[in-house]
Amino acid sequence: MQDNRILVTGGAGFIGSNLANALAADNEVVVVDDEHLGTPANLDEAVEYRRASVIDEDLPTDVDVVYHLAALSSYAMHEADPTTGARVNVEGFVNAVEQARQDGCETVVYASTSSIYGSRTDPSPEDMAVAVDTGYEASKLARERYGEYFSNHHGMSMAGLRFFSVYQGYAGAEAHKGEYANVIAQFADDVANGHNPELYGDGEQTRDFTHVDDVVRGLRLAADHELDGIYNLGTGESYSFNTVVDLINEELGRDVEPAYVENPIPESVYVHDTCADPSKMRAKTGWEPEIGFREGIRRVCAQYD
Repeated sequence: MQDNRILVTGGAGFIGSNLANALAADNEVVVVDDEHLGTPANLDEAVEYRRASVIDEDLPTDVDVVYHLAALSSYAMHEADPTTGARVNVEGFVNAVEQARQDGCETVVYASTSSIYGSRTDPSPEDMAVAVDTGYEASKLARERYGEYFSNHHGMSMAGLRFFSVYQGYAGAEAHKGEYANVIAQFADDVANGHNPELYGDGEQTRDFTHVDDVVRGLRLAADHELDGIYNLGTGESYSFNTVVDLINEELGRDVEPAYVENPIPESVYVHDTCADPSKMRAKTGWEPEIGFREGIRRVCAQYD
């Protein structure tokens, strides 16, 4: 994708800033962010920045492509304020896409979530039954349904990408997320500083950890191919939190034991295991994850050398 004007909502956040900076090498990129979890310090000078919310009027939607990544992105945020969660994640999505549609944009790529698959150790295909147990999951599934509406009723290309566990480490744009950063980033920082990383329960829960560079490539391919519908963006491999801590200790030459603590999220809604089936994305675009798990751990730990 070259020489396009592109809007990235939530573009000063972790994934959004990585995407915006990559796109800005060959495109005119404008970012909208309310700075709830993002900061303009994450952005390169080539990126145009506007502090705004996706529920605002007069968004800069006179663009060729919209990447809608803005969201309240955790269980805790939605439980603390379900109304605001729905306004930002659902109303904000409809507002941004409708403004873009009225300005003539026909291509939208947006963030959904793998959490709606529930706990699964087997790879989860896009066509399996999904359910919601939390406000966060409900908001993302609603986003998918509105994506379907804009596609079916207005003929737009609406690609919903179900992210799995995206990471980069505190040396990148993830540092600003603090307690909301991926566990790999948090555990690596704990081990590097001699602190015991806190693992919920017995630490045997698993995640399909996907490096942000691979996610950015997937996002770009989704727009390049004008994908429509729902696609997984994960590796198809899963690792336990205990394994993450072991590999971080190995990489850093440390021997820091984890601390096992009670899970603050009710077990009835906690997603214990995730694993993607990325075959649909591969078939449509040729996308494959390029950063293996051990290489990803090495990159996260490199800042502590």
